[in-house]
Amino acid sequence: MKRISFVAVAAVLGLGACGPAPETGPVPPRAFTAPLYNAQGAQVGSVTLTYVGDSTRVAVQGTSLPAGTHGTHLHTTGRCDAPDFTTAGPHLNPAMRQHGPRNPAGPHLGDMPNMTVSAGGTGQVSATILARGVPGAGPLFDADGTSLVVHASADDLVTDPSGNSGARIACAVLAAPAAQARAAGTAAPRDAR
Repeated sequence: MKRISFVAVAAVLGLGACGPAPETGPVPPRAFTAPLYNAQGAQVGSVTLTYVGDSTRVAVQGTSLPAGTHGTHLHTTGRCDAPDFTTAGPHLNPAMRQHGPRNPAGPHLGDMPNMTVSAGGTGQVSATILARGVPGAGPLFDADGTSLVVHASADDLVTDPSGNSGARIACAVLAAPAAQARAAGTAAPRDAR
């Protein structure tokens, strides 16, 4: 009888230790939003970066942009000095490829789809960028950050170096979240460093 009681107690204790594993589920995405400014320093939209694993989702929301189709690109430097935003540097292109998804030697990492803006000034576009490694590190957030630039014209998606997309009309500084928080206190458009 003692042996049966011992086995029963051991079984109950063993089953208690075999309870369900804690639910871990997928890691929730991390995100931050940066303001998008025009050459006059007015906020004309926003750019939201959402990190999920090795991917970064870049979503551009225009609220007061000129109507039409506009090229959108990630640029190498997290700096947006008006009026021409040339401080943003060239397209983000760590693999040294040519411009455009229709170019056999392309695309740049920073090439994004065109954004169509309504007569009311609103438009949106998004793309998923695959950046290996820890979210927030790598080419999107190197020491000098990154920027997103909206161009005056449509990107033809093939012509190197920028798809004949014209002048830079709006810019957002995209920096690692800590640097972005520091930049939030400065007048627009400014350097994220």
